[in-house]
Amino acid sequence: MTSITPLTGKALLSRLKELGNASRSETAKACGYYSITKTGRERINFTAFYEALLASKGVAFDEAAPRKGRHPSYTVRVQSNGNLLIGSAYTKQLNLQVGDEFEIKLGRRQIRLVPVNGSDDESEE
Repeated sequence: MTSITPLTGKALLSRLKELGNASRSETAKACGYYSITKTGRERINFTAFYEALLASKGVAFDEAAPRKGRHPSYTVRVQSNGNLLIGSAYTKQLNLQVGDEFEIKLGRRQIRLVPVNGSDDESEE
């Protein structure tokens, strides 16, 4: 991918005033927030453009906060094939490893996963 140096700070704000009523795509591209892919397609990076715009206006972001991926919602749905998928966000949170085994315990309206070599001490919620 080809890299273009995007405008930031006062230069970005000044360029926005010059562009007036240009479309969002034209504006982001004119400010340098695009790249050319290996196949020659133009790709506009709106997220970086809007973040730079907010930063130029003095809005600070917490750089320590995670920015990528989805966050666990603690809610799952039964899939069309009848399976329940827990997802990697939960397994990472619990530090589970490939090959870890669980016993499935069914309650009235709950499903509990208990490690095969673990205890079932936790109180039911």
